[in-house]
Amino acid sequence: MAFTDEQHAAHRPDAALYGHGLRLDRWDPDEEVHVEEWLRARDDPEFRRWNTPLVLVTDLAGARASLAGQRKQAADGTCAPFRVTDAETGTTLGHVGVNMIDRTFRTARVGYWVFPEARGRRVATHALALATDWAFAELGLHRLELGHALGHEASCRIALTCGYGYEGTLRGAMFEAGRQDAFRDVHLHARLSTDPAPDPAPARD
Repeated sequence: MAFTDEQHAAHRPDAALYGHGLRLDRWDPDEEVHVEEWLRARDDPEFRRWNTPLVLVTDLAGARASLAGQRKQAADGTCAPFRVTDAETGTTLGHVGVNMIDRTFRTARVGYWVFPEARGRRVATHALALATDWAFAELGLHRLELGHALGHEASCRIALTCGYGYEGTLRGAMFEAGRQDAFRDVHLHARLSTDPAPDPAPARD
């Protein structure tokens, strides 16, 4: 398949991705507004309900360190964190990441979140679709996995809409909200590079 110069640029690891009114670019720990947004996301009750980071971020210093860690992993090629923004205004809407990249087995795990004001606008759905296409085209990956806590129905719908089929329930595979001494079950979804393109049916996220 031949790519135009514009398409080649879109698939460079350092290039921004565009589509569906969104721009996906990189987080920068040296940009104070990025650090503030990262901290705000982790203060969001819905984020805390469904995610339990290994290292808690409670202040700007912690947020900056967290973003610096992501930048290092991106440089190492083990993850690709994208800041999801409105393509016209540049307003940050959320995040999507291609994580735990394994070049040997050509696999990775994807995850995403959006700010409260961006929910219900298909931001996560479209960001995930863009990141998925990029991971298959640029990284040459074969399998992308997506896991979400049992009961997170919005995330389940987003996964299915983007072609990530449900593969089963992983018992005790994620920390409970706000704890690292108790576990909860996880729905496992996955998509292969050889899977047919998903039906672009509307979804709320």
